[in-house]
Amino acid sequence: MNNNKLTLLATGLLVAFFFIAGLLKLLDNFIVMMLLFLGFIAIAVNIVIIKSKEDDKKKLPK
Repeated sequence: MNNNKLTLLATGLLVAFFFIAGLLKLLDNFIVMMLLFLGFIAIAVNIVIIKSKEDDKKKLPK
């Protein structure tokens, strides 16, 4: 699976989990908030890693 598709899938899952947690009024729970926060941080780190790899590939001489 392509890294971009994996990031898009993870973002969709995070949004769905956030929506469901909001509907069930679980957002006041500390564990749920930490899971959402860690998911967001993991997605952000993944995006930075993917972009840095793309930049490294562009800088290599052909």
